[in-house]
Amino acid sequence: MAATDHHAPATTDGGFVRRIGQFQASAINMSQMVGIGPFITIPAMVLAFGGPQAVIGWVAGAVLALADGLIWAELGASLPGAGGSYIYLREAFQYRTGRLMPFLFTWTAMLFIPLIMSTGVAGFVQYLTYLWPSMTKGQGDLVGLVMCVAVVLLLWRRIESIGKLASVLWVVMIVSVASVIVAAFTHFHASDAFSYPPHAFALGTTKFWLGFASGLTIGIYDYLGYNTTAYMGAEIKNPGRVLPRSIIYAIFGVMGIYLLMQIGVLGVVNWKDMIDPNNPASQSVAAVVLQRAWGKGTADVITVLILVTAFTSVFAGLLGGSRVPYDAARDKVFFRQFGRLHPKHRFPTLSLLAMGAITAGAFWFSRHVGTSAKTPPLTVLITLLTTVMVIVQAFAQIAAVTVLRRRQPGLARPYKMWLYPLPSVVALVGWLTVYVFADKNNPGLHPIEWSLGWVALGVIAFLVWARREHTWPFGPKDIREDFLTVAEGRDGDPTGDGDPTGDGDPTGDGESAA
Repeated sequence: MAATDHHAPATTDGGFVRRIGQFQASAINMSQMVGIGPFITIPAMVLAFGGPQAVIGWVAGAVLALADGLIWAELGASLPGAGGSYIYLREAFQYRTGRLMPFLFTWTAMLFIPLIMSTGVAGFVQYLTYLWPSMTKGQGDLVGLVMCVAVVLLLWRRIESIGKLASVLWVVMIVSVASVIVAAFTHFHASDAFSYPPHAFALGTTKFWLGFASGLTIGIYDYLGYNTTAYMGAEIKNPGRVLPRSIIYAIFGVMGIYLLMQIGVLGVVNWKDMIDPNNPASQSVAAVVLQRAWGKGTADVITVLILVTAFTSVFAGLLGGSRVPYDAARDKVFFRQFGRLHPKHRFPTLSLLAMGAITAGAFWFSRHVGTSAKTPPLTVLITLLTTVMVIVQAFAQIAAVTVLRRRQPGLARPYKMWLYPLPSVVALVGWLTVYVFADKNNPGLHPIEWSLGWVALGVIAFLVWARREHTWPFGPKDIREDFLTVAEGRDGDPTGDGDPTGDGDPTGDGESAA
């Protein structure tokens, strides 16, 4: 991996300060990836595959995450600004469709990012019932809403403080998952972990591949978050080096955690108990493992750490996601009010407040507006909106890597995707599997149809906005090659590493790049 960074001033044009280093960046990604997800979805993964062969789902999810992560790594290192996908789609597709793609991404991101975060809030409340079994529905509502407010308040500060706080929360996350793993393997029974039902690996059956597609969807959901620092590109030190490594380190680290947790849990809790809705293992499997291994007292203590981990996931997700509408607003592709930074602490105020409010609203909706026990509303909404994410973000970014290599060959690329274009092909196959099987894995919900409808509605909204702004297709295209211009105009920086003086301090903050 290249270690150069082509433009990393201490303060960016957008007003952000580059203060997040390698450890903090990797910690932010890992904190967002782990969260409460695996503690809830381990039973779901077992249910999808119908046995301990569920480990396949975690491996498949890691392969897709790594392939997609390499796409994010190249784009993020080349275009290190606030907003992540927004910038990548703007730069790649402006030549043919003007501002359509960045508009559509912002249109969907304002919903799918908070909705995904709301699963962390719901998981927090669900695990809290282990410690507070008498908690009423109203009390659970209050806990979740207070949690949303607390996250926003913690993010209402300077980015330097957030980086330090993220590192502390990362340590708590590592302790909680490590405790579950150690507890599991100290009471591990291989006969349970590797006792497969008949036809578990029947590759020629439809049942296996439906289970695989469902497991891949669960797996990639649990790996989501490896791209969090890409949304914070304008706040990352030496982004050409730090950003790609933060993605790749986080994916490999979390893959190890998930495999150890899944195998370890299967060795303590019989897989049939995990798919029994009347068994506590189907709701709080980690707490059951801890109780069987070390007793109720220790299980209570570690469950508190799991709750902190859930909180950390929401914290990291809103931290990165709040930067998306900010950058779009600064580019005049979203409401201008979202383009304002806090005058003192330099973070996007309205973006953070709006996403925090949507997260709280989605959590409340999931608990009060239901259709059936099998498909709660929050699950329905996340299924629909993450399917939209596949169209507007995943598919589009796969194309963006190739488009930018053709359209902007002179763009500085501190990191280039390994084995190009193989990762793009693998990512495309993986995302197509998630998308194509969405209807079959969610009967009666029609997520594909709804996702296409949501994109169509976004196109209509774009046309209304474009006519008012007199931009394409009702006006000229605004072709901007901001990062290409920076790459071609680095006077006084012959190495292209963002360090014109050669003193090892490209940010000018007195800290060596080494």
